[in-house]
Amino acid sequence: MTVTAKTVSGQGKRAYFLSDMHLGAAYLEDSRTAEMRVVRFLDSIKEDAAEIYLLGDVLDYWYEYRYVVPKGYVRFFGKLAELTDSGIRVTWIIGNHDIWIFDYLPRELGVEVVDGVLDREVLGARMVMAHGDGVWQASRKFRFLRGLFRNKVCQHLFSAIHPRWTVPFAYAWSRHSRHSGTPELERREADRQRRKAEGRGLPENVAALRAFSRDYAEQHAGCRYFLFGHLHQLIEEEIGKDLTMIVLGEWLRLFSYAVYDGERMQLCKWAGREIEKCQ
Repeated sequence: MTVTAKTVSGQGKRAYFLSDMHLGAAYLEDSRTAEMRVVRFLDSIKEDAAEIYLLGDVLDYWYEYRYVVPKGYVRFFGKLAELTDSGIRVTWIIGNHDIWIFDYLPRELGVEVVDGVLDREVLGARMVMAHGDGVWQASRKFRFLRGLFRNKVCQHLFSAIHPRWTVPFAYAWSRHSRHSGTPELERREADRQRRKAEGRGLPENVAALRAFSRDYAEQHAGCRYFLFGHLHQLIEEEIGKDLTMIVLGEWLRLFSYAVYDGERMQLCKWAGREIEKCQ
C-alpha cells in the first residue's frame, strides 16, 4: 500500500526520522534503559519538532488483542501521547517486527499508522518512506513468513491462542534470529569487519533499495528523499540529481536518526543527553 499526503510547513520547525529501536527485545541487556533512552530523545526534540516519523521495528514484538493490552512500553507510549496531544504529528510505519498494530495504538496514542510505502511532502520536500523489508526480492522463506504474518485468517487464529504461549514464543523467535549462536551486537560488528576486510561493497539489499528509489522517482516526479530502516546500517547516498537515499541505522548501538529543517537533511547520533553528533 502506498499512502500519499501533504503537510504544511511550520516556520522554524523540524521533521525527525528514526527506526529499529526494537524495544522490549529479549536480547537487550536492559530493556528499561533502552526505552528511557528513546523517551529522553523524544523529550529533547519536542520543542522544535513539527513531525516525527518512526520507520518500523519500533517494538521487537507487539500483538493487539481485542480486549487485552500487552504489558510494557508505558513510558514510551506516554511520551508519544504527550507529543501528539501537543500537536506534533507522529507517523509510525509498520516494520516486520511490529506488524500487528491494528486500531488500539492509533486510537489511544493519536499516532498515524502506515503499512507500506508513505509518499508525503514534509516541510516542503517530497519524501518517500518505508521500513524496507518488502522492497527487494527476499528469500522464499522470508516471503512466505511475511505473507503468513499478514494473512487475516492466520492473525485471527493466532489471536485465539493464549498470550502466555504466544508472547514467549515471539521473543524466543526474535532472540534466535538475532543471536544465531553469538551475542547480537558482537555478531553484527564481526560481520561488518569481515565485509570490510574482504573488500566487499554494499550489501545486495542496499543496492535493491537504491534501485527501488530510482525506479519510483522516475515514475513519480518531484521526489527528493527516500528513507528506509530495517538494515541497521547508517547510509546516505546521492542516487540522482536532487535525489538522496537514506538508511536510518538503528537504536541498539548507533542511536541514529535524521532531521530535516526545511532546507537541509542531516544524519545524527544521539549521545544520550541533549547533545547531538551530526555527520
